[in-house]
Amino acid sequence: MLRLKSATVGIGLVTLATSLLALFGGLGLFVTSFGFIPARLSGLIHWPDALPAWITPLSSALIHGGWTHLIVNMAMLLFIGAHVERIIGGAGLLMAYVVGALVAALSQYAVDPSSPVPMVGASGAISALFGLYALFYGRQKRLLSSAVLNRAMHVAWLLATWIVLQWMAGMIAGAEGVMLATPAHIGGFIAGLLLHRPLLMWRYRKA
Repeated sequence: MLRLKSATVGIGLVTLATSLLALFGGLGLFVTSFGFIPARLSGLIHWPDALPAWITPLSSALIHGGWTHLIVNMAMLLFIGAHVERIIGGAGLLMAYVVGALVAALSQYAVDPSSPVPMVGASGAISALFGLYALFYGRQKRLLSSAVLNRAMHVAWLLATWIVLQWMAGMIAGAEGVMLATPAHIGGFIAGLLLHRPLLMWRYRKA
């Protein structure tokens, strides 16, 4: 059940407010100022009026390219975030969200560090929450006698499924003329998978 006083709702409200300001105040200006542009981080493009390049991996998650983009991401955030926050708490969720946004941007950068195309949207950060959700609520099959190997196979299966889904979504989006940050989504999901145990240990460190 979604609690109004929660980190999930807080992130959603800040993102919603910033995205609405961009949509009504001049989306193009906000995208170039707040968006993550790999070429800026590489020093190939210099825009003095934009936010510093090092902070744009986080600021880009606050801006969305249109109403559909915003609504879909906020719906996913509220649903997935509420379930994940129930297990790791508000601080853990915020940490996962920030790390997911950073890793997503760096993944996009690694694929094409000279790209001048701005990346905006919370999808990369939300992908990290999807990774956590998949491990928290997914049922691990006991195929082998080793619990460690079963867990490794479960994680590998989740990652492979996510990569295939993102590849298919990228193919569909590309055919429709839409740029989808597939590397960012995959990177964010991997970050969520890797954060699973550390966040659980931190959450219940005093138990």
